[in-house]
Amino acid sequence: MSSSLAAPLSLLDDPQEWSAFSQPVDRQPHVWQSSVVFEGMHCTACAIHIEDALRAVPGVASVQVSAASHRGLIEWTDAQTRPSEWMAAAEKAGYRVVPAHDGAAHTQRRLQARQLMWRWGVAGLCMMQVMMYATPSYLAQPGDITPEMVQLLRWASWVLSLPVMLFSCMPFFANAWRDLKLRQVSMDLPVALGMAVTFGVSTVGTFEPTGTFGGEVYFDSLTMFVFFLLSGRWLELRLRNRTAGALEAVMNRLPDSVRRQTAAGGWELISIRRLAVGDVLEILPGEAIAADGTVLQGQSQVDEALLTGESRPLSRGVGSAVIAGSHNLSAVIRIRVTQVGAATRFAHIVALMESASVSKPEIALVADRWAKPFLLGVLLASAGAAVYWWPTSPAHALMVAVAVLVVTCPCALSLATPAAMLATAGAMARSGVLVRRLQALQALASIDTVVFDKTGTLTRDAFALAGVQTREGVSRLQALSWAGALARHSLHPLSRALWSAARQEAGQAGQLPELEALQVMDMQELPGQGVQALWPQSTTSPTEPQGLLRLGSAVFCGLVPQAERGLQAVLADDSGWLATLNWQEDIRDDALSTVQALQKQGLHVLLLSGDSDVAVNRVAQALGIGDARGGCSPQDKLAALQALQAQGHQVAMVGDGLNDGPVLAGAHVSFALGQAVPLAQSKADFVLLGAQLGVLVPVWARSQQTLRVVRQNLVWAACYNAACVPMALMGWLPAWLAGLGMALSSLWVVLNALRLSANLES
Repeated sequence: MSSSLAAPLSLLDDPQEWSAFSQPVDRQPHVWQSSVVFEGMHCTACAIHIEDALRAVPGVASVQVSAASHRGLIEWTDAQTRPSEWMAAAEKAGYRVVPAHDGAAHTQRRLQARQLMWRWGVAGLCMMQVMMYATPSYLAQPGDITPEMVQLLRWASWVLSLPVMLFSCMPFFANAWRDLKLRQVSMDLPVALGMAVTFGVSTVGTFEPTGTFGGEVYFDSLTMFVFFLLSGRWLELRLRNRTAGALEAVMNRLPDSVRRQTAAGGWELISIRRLAVGDVLEILPGEAIAADGTVLQGQSQVDEALLTGESRPLSRGVGSAVIAGSHNLSAVIRIRVTQVGAATRFAHIVALMESASVSKPEIALVADRWAKPFLLGVLLASAGAAVYWWPTSPAHALMVAVAVLVVTCPCALSLATPAAMLATAGAMARSGVLVRRLQALQALASIDTVVFDKTGTLTRDAFALAGVQTREGVSRLQALSWAGALARHSLHPLSRALWSAARQEAGQAGQLPELEALQVMDMQELPGQGVQALWPQSTTSPTEPQGLLRLGSAVFCGLVPQAERGLQAVLADDSGWLATLNWQEDIRDDALSTVQALQKQGLHVLLLSGDSDVAVNRVAQALGIGDARGGCSPQDKLAALQALQAQGHQVAMVGDGLNDGPVLAGAHVSFALGQAVPLAQSKADFVLLGAQLGVLVPVWARSQQTLRVVRQNLVWAACYNAACVPMALMGWLPAWLAGLGMALSSLWVVLNALRLSANLES
């Protein structure tokens, strides 16, 4: 590696810099996963070359590179290698590496886009002028133009073709030269050969008009070919950025620097990499929040749409939690940092999206395997065409070879699948659904059965108060207030729900201050049984609790347990039973509509849960699910899933991930609710960030649409090659028309995929 490359790359060998573009791999010490962007890529063959070059570096465990997104995920061991070493290997192969979240990456992409625009503009201007000079030769009758004038027009065309060759075509020649040096082949090699041959034949014809190649020059075909090719690449670049726009929008939401409060109370501007838990940050309106934290001062509206799927701005005040990657909208707030770097929810989301952006569906892998042999076949076919036509006319033979080189470049074939699936992944990301594996889109389109977990999936983690029975003389509000006075000191989920219900009803009755003023003495919590405390004797009312007040199971309260009637909490004092509070699981608002929509589409819906049969059947009945099974362990769920698969069913699993790891991994395709588990440990193919079940139906419908678009793209690419290759071999397809056909075929594939980038409609 040259010193010019070593200096900047060696800076990334500092472990403090790794967190900016790398994450440690779970349960694998010293193993890191880095996300990078490769510059100079144009095709599937480029991705294969990069993967081969990086895998050859000792310490690199795995490499995934996407030709569609130009992104890569590299796993490496810090005991054997450093980022500068595998990055240098990629640069030696001819591809510059930029950390995916580096602030300079976006600037570099904009610079490349401007350079491409300039090259396209020069090619277009020269093409129009060359076409003007070539027109008289096509329209003039014999004797209308003197040989001297024809030669002058040829010289003028040659001069105008020089900027095209020396400036507009330079990326093609540079990449082709790289391929030759490394003894490899990419799509730029046949294109560059076509350009060089066309210009060479035309130049020889210009300098020796009476020689073998002097009959005709092809500067107009050359400039048109280059213009069309650059037009296609520019539009393809714009469309690719648009289809992957949602992925980029989420991955690059964090600011480069933040304002942190100093020990003296002032403010300093620091790099985001220097943030630590406990720091106090000031966030201005319009700025992104750089870390998970708690609001210390201020009241504002926060946009979390791309992180949770919540489309409406959310109010955040003192004590509220805010998440990294969200945007502060309306006022200045100050937050105390609680999580930074890889520990933030944003980092988990980015890790999932990066994995999706480089994953390769099975259909795309087939195209990858054939890309290099296909290109070699193109070169052989071109050489064979030249040999066949040479005895007839050497000049014509070379131009036939050029047409074959150009028209058979498999750009459309390599873009057919990833362009469509990345467009869908971007649309799903904007709707709060992360795609962990693009292959899952193909599997999702063929499912016929959907299995739901219950707790935390169809129901919330909270409970809803269904009814209250009280001792004679005790009102509902009194019972709730006394029970709430005990429950407020417990962390049990049911206790928290009880305290919330008591506050709500006391507030509606205008007695919230009285509720909050209630105090108990000697409070004790017995795990698995309940809570108890002494009730202060502030009044002699016979309805007031007497002595020791207990809240929990019937046995704990000294009562005879009744037959199971659902979830209950009993309140009792020294005199006996005071009240029974009946609870039911809080079914998600969109659970019923989602189940009905899936059934309407002909999908079979099942419910498998570890909860009791009574609780499971109650939820199943409320949602209209006919097949429900309770008391299922994770192993039971997996066995039920495998039994369905053995019957030929294609099964999707929807769970919260708490104990559904085996069944999520075993299903053909799986969904996890993003707020239930650490996202990085999820086994699911899709993560519902906002825990909104309503997106399941549009996600399923979009997967089917995606497969239709992929098939359309593949059929188009196959038909294009089947029609154009014979025409080129027969000499019926000029070079400029071959270039136009290749550009239009790639554009058609990308434009067709762009239809999938529209947001999901739930």
